[in-house]
Amino acid sequence: MSDRPIIRFLDRSTPPHILTLILLAGISALAMNIFLPSLPGMTAYFETEYRLIQLSVALYLAVNAGLQIVMGPISDKLGRRPVILGGLGIFLIATLGCIFAPNILIFLTFRMIQATVVVAMVLSRAVVRDMVPEAQAASMIGYVTMGMAVVPMIGPAIGGVLDQAFGWKANFWALFILGAAVFWLTWRDLGETAPKSGHSLSQQFRNYPELLTSPRFWGYSLAAALASGAFFAYLGGAPFVGDRVFGLDPATLGIYFGAPAIGYFAGNFISGRFSVRAGVNRMVLWGTLANASGIGLNLLLFYAGLGTPLTFFGLMTMMGLGNGMLIPNATAGALSVRPHLAGTASGLSGAMMIGGGAALSALAGALLGPETGAFPLLWIMLCTAIGAIAAIGLVIWRERSLTMA
Repeated sequence: MSDRPIIRFLDRSTPPHILTLILLAGISALAMNIFLPSLPGMTAYFETEYRLIQLSVALYLAVNAGLQIVMGPISDKLGRRPVILGGLGIFLIATLGCIFAPNILIFLTFRMIQATVVVAMVLSRAVVRDMVPEAQAASMIGYVTMGMAVVPMIGPAIGGVLDQAFGWKANFWALFILGAAVFWLTWRDLGETAPKSGHSLSQQFRNYPELLTSPRFWGYSLAAALASGAFFAYLGGAPFVGDRVFGLDPATLGIYFGAPAIGYFAGNFISGRFSVRAGVNRMVLWGTLANASGIGLNLLLFYAGLGTPLTFFGLMTMMGLGNGMLIPNATAGALSVRPHLAGTASGLSGAMMIGGGAALSALAGALLGPETGAFPLLWIMLCTAIGAIAAIGLVIWRERSLTMA
C-alpha cells in the first residue's frame, strides 16, 4: 500500500478509519479488565476460592496466547477482515455463556472462549503495519493504543460501580452490548488491508522459522513480553492486594486499579509524537527504564513500611508510562523484521507476550496470601522489568556491533 492510503469512514472498500482500530483494541482491553474489581464478589457467588476464580485471568491469557499463534498465519492467508469479524462473533456468544454460567467450571470454560476477542487487538496492529511503513507504524500504533488506554483506565472504575450497583453480571452485559456495537462498526468500516497470500495455511505456518531465527525479532518480542509481564502480574495480583492487604471496596479498588492506564496513555502519546524522531530502539529502552524504576521504588517503600494504597497504585503509573512507550515501538520493530509476515509476526510476538503474562498472572495469584502482603507481586514485576532492559540492550548492542563491523 502507499504511505497515505485513501480512507473513507464506514466504507469497507477502503482501509479502516483510525477510530475503528482504536475501538477494536479497546474492546479487547476492556474484556481483560472490566470485571477485575468483581473477583472477590464472584468468589462468594460461585462458592469457590480466590485462587480458582483468579484463573479467569490466567486461563483467559493462556488461551489468548495460543490463539495468537494460529491467527497470525490465518490472517496472512485469509485476510484481516474475516478473522476479526469471526473472533468478535464468537466473543459475543461466549460472553452470554459467562453471564448464564451455573457454576465456576462452566464460567471458566466460556471465559476461555471469550479470549477470541484478542483478534481485535492483535490484528488491528497488523492492519496498521499493512497501511504504513515501520517508523510511521510505531507512531500510528502509539496513537491507536493511546486511545485504547482510555478504556482500561475507566474500565475497572466502571466495573466496580456496576458491580456495587447491580452485581458482577452487569460487567459482562456491558461487554456484550459494547462488543455488538464494535462488531457492527467493523462490519461497516473495516476494508481488507492484507494482500492475498498465494501460500497454503501449512506454508504460512512454515514461515515461523524465518521469524524465530531472527535475533531482532526475539529482542523486540522479549522486551515487549517481559515489560508487559509486569502488567499482567499486576492484573493477577492487584485485586488481592487491594482487597486483602488494603481492605478496599470494589468501587474504590476499581478507581485505584486504573492508575497504570494513566501512565500508559501518557506513554502512548509520547510514542505517537516522538517515535519517528527518536527511533524505535531508543523509545523501547527509555520505556523499559521507566517501567523498572517505578516498580523498584514501590518495592523499596514497602520494605520501609511506607506502602499505602496511594503509593502502591500511584507508582504503577510509571509501569504504565514505560509500557506505553515501549510496546508500540517494540511491536512495530517486531512486525518490520519481515514485513511480508506482519500478521504472523504480530500473532507470534503477541503469543509470547500474552503467554508469559498468563504464567505470571497465575504465579502472582498462587504466591500471594494473607501473610505475604504485596511483596511477591512486586518482586515478580521487578524481575520481569529488568529482563526487558536486558532484551532491548542486546538488540542495541548487536546493531552497534554490526555497524562497526
